[in-house]
Parts: sequence; structure tokens; C-alpha cells
Amino acid sequence: MKEIYFAGGCFWGTEHFFSGVDGVISAVSGYAQGNPDFAGRPSYEQVYTDTTGFAETVRVCYRPEKISLRLLAELYFDIIDPLSLNQQGHDVGTRYRTGIYYSDAADLPVLQEVYSAVEARVGQPLEVELEPLRSFYEAEERHQKYLDKNPDGYCHLPLRTFKYLRLYQDVAALLGDERDPVARMAETAALIYERMKFFWVGFYIVRGSELVLGPFQGPPACLRIGYGRGVCGTAWKEGRTIVVPDVEAFPGHIACSSLSRSEIVVPVQSAPCGSLTNPLPVADGISAVLDIDSTSPSTFDDTDALWLEKICGLL
Repeated sequence: MKEIYFAGGCFWGTEHFFSGVDGVISAVSGYAQGNPDFAGRPSYEQVYTDTTGFAETVRVCYRPEKISLRLLAELYFDIIDPLSLNQQGHDVGTRYRTGIYYSDAADLPVLQEVYSAVEARVGQPLEVELEPLRSFYEAEERHQKYLDKNPDGYCHLPLRTFKYLRLYQDVAALLGDERDPVARMAETAALIYERMKFFWVGFYIVRGSELVLGPFQGPPACLRIGYGRGVCGTAWKEGRTIVVPDVEAFPGHIACSSLSRSEIVVPVQSAPCGSLTNPLPVADGISAVLDIDSTSPSTFDDTDALWLEKICGLL
């Protein structure tokens, strides 16, 4: 068993998130990295004054044979704003600062690699501490498993984050070592459709200058979409995820169903050469797109984009 400490804003949501990660034995809310001159265990009320130097932090104990430190750190960066100083969501103060604190110096190289990768991706210095653990005190019992005790309680994380975490892990487990790309897409579409209850979930596969309908869940859909046409063709052409709050406002939208009101399309990057026994055709590094429709406007946002991109990464 190993441990790592994550400060990610309010510890209620951070603890609840990591409690749901496969391979994590326990996630405990507490206070870390207080001022050296602060004597004894702090109370929540003392930490709340922002005079003690403590940050709301979660101690994550995990089995390294089940989950890697790298994946834990990557998941941590998925639930924080790494550019925000002393604020996550609506919570403001030094007690809500972000940081990773390690008790084993051997963990530092992996953490530095993840940290540097995130910094390169966002193109700015991160407002995330990366330090050896100086101190940690468990928070009062009323703060432990807070969202289990109070399902309607406050959480600075979007509630869909917890559903997507479970979905992401289940997709990874069910795909396993299956090598056929169409089978992998079929399983993924079914899981997303079942868990998230979207109107339509499916894949369009790159075939020459067109996208051809692949595995899907929902009513009949368009069979072929041209390069650069509609939301799917545009996402393929531009090589990026596109979130459409109102499909009727999207120039050139292709109406496969009049019931669709909002949409998200995520490109699926091609696998490395030789990694699949039955590889899909590829254009511009993209082998397919994941298309999801909703009957309600403004269904999708950055949370959906982040997790659906991670799920497509599994493909």
C-alpha cells in the first residue's frame, strides 16, 4: 500500500472522487502543510480563517499493483483548475489552494513528469504546489465521507464528474485486451448510452473522404457525412472536440433527427501502427468520431468534453 496527498479545493468533493477510483483503499479528508509555528491539531474553524497555513487535503491510500501513481495524478489534474490561485469553483482562500504532497521521495520523478505534461498542455506555469509532505491531520468525523452522508450536500465538482469516472473505469475494464476496433466502439457506445441516457450515441468511421456510420445506440441516423460537413465532419476536419449548445444555430448542421437539440463530437485518434490486428482506415491521424446527441439544448459542457476525450483515448 502507498499514499499520496491531494489538495484540490473543498475536500468533500475531492475525497468523494478518489473514493470511487478503482485501486484506492481509502480517501481521508484532512489538513496539510500548516505553518511551522502552528502547534497541535487544527480545527475546521481555525483552518477556515486562512491564518493557519493549512490546505484542505485528501490522503489517498492505494494499491500500486491496481492503479499507478501516474494515473492518480492525471485524474487529480482532471478535477482541478491548475491555473487558479487559492480558488476552486466558488471556494476562495488559501485553504482551498491546490497541491500534491508526497511522503515518499521516490514518487517525485513521476509527479514531476505529470506536472510538466500538464504545464506544457496549458502553456502556462501551474498554480499547483508540488512538495514533500510536512504535516497532515485528519479532519473531524463530520467531514469524512461527507457526500455519502449528505447526498444533496455542496460539492464544487460537477456531479457528472462522478458518473463519468465510473463510466471511464468500466469502459477500460470491459474493453480489456480486445483488439478489434469495431468491437471496442460497439461496447463503448452501448456503455455511454446506457449510463448517461443520451438520445443518440455512436461512431462514424473514416472511409476515404467520408465518415461512414459505425456502431451506435439510438434511432436510425445518417449513413454518410462528408469531410468538413455538419458537426461530425467539422470535428474531423479541425481535429478537435466540438460542443454545440443549439444544433439549429450551427452552420451547415445535418439534421439526422428533428429531436436532436444539442450535440458533442469527439475525434478518435488513430492507434499506433501495428497495435491492432484489424486497424481502421485513418485520415489526418483520426480514425473515427464519437457523436452524441441530446433532446435538450445546452446539455454538454467542458466536463463532458474532458471525460469523453479520455474515453475516446481508451480506443
